[in-house]
Amino acid sequence: MKSIVAKALFNSHSYAEYRKLVTDLLSEGKSTGDEQSESLTHYTSLNEARMNRLEKTIKISEEAITKLQNLDNHYIWLVISEGWCGDAAQILPIIHKMANESNKKVDLRIVLRDENDELMRHYLTNGGRAIPKVIVICKEAGIVRADWGPRPKGATELMANYKKEFGAIDEKIKTDLQLWYLADKGISVQEELLQIMENIKYDRL
Repeated sequence: MKSIVAKALFNSHSYAEYRKLVTDLLSEGKSTGDEQSESLTHYTSLNEARMNRLEKTIKISEEAITKLQNLDNHYIWLVISEGWCGDAAQILPIIHKMANESNKKVDLRIVLRDENDELMRHYLTNGGRAIPKVIVICKEAGIVRADWGPRPKGATELMANYKKEFGAIDEKIKTDLQLWYLADKGISVQEELLQIMENIKYDRL
């Protein structure tokens, strides 16, 4: 596992590099990933606008900043993503701001799912290649300590309840999901990731 993570990190992108990669591909009418289609390019375009907005509006709470800056170690948050993924577009700007506020306790790195199949196979959700996935790595030891994703609990429950009632994921639930993220204002992502970091700390004691 350690070698798989090391290989992924070697091929990883900073947040700025990831944003530029997605934007450059979009300018060519493409999206990231093995599959290319008009719908994926359309979703990527929507996500670009979404991430631009979130970068300006998302706030990291003072409590979260304090906890991040007081982490007991230095960590890498390695995120598996793709430019067309709506959940990734909602979550990455929050994680980026959290890392920026951590006083260098957290280093954010991003890899593309379809280019890192071996890594993705270790972090399936109910057997599926759902993203984003955040893999928490102890920087000094290079050891994976935890993982999180692809969505906050509230968003996961929203999707599960809709699928149970209507039997499929359609455009309505996708819209409802975006509204959920809008109302949540990034709070759930902050709280859940910080809880994971807290659990890691107590595991070490």
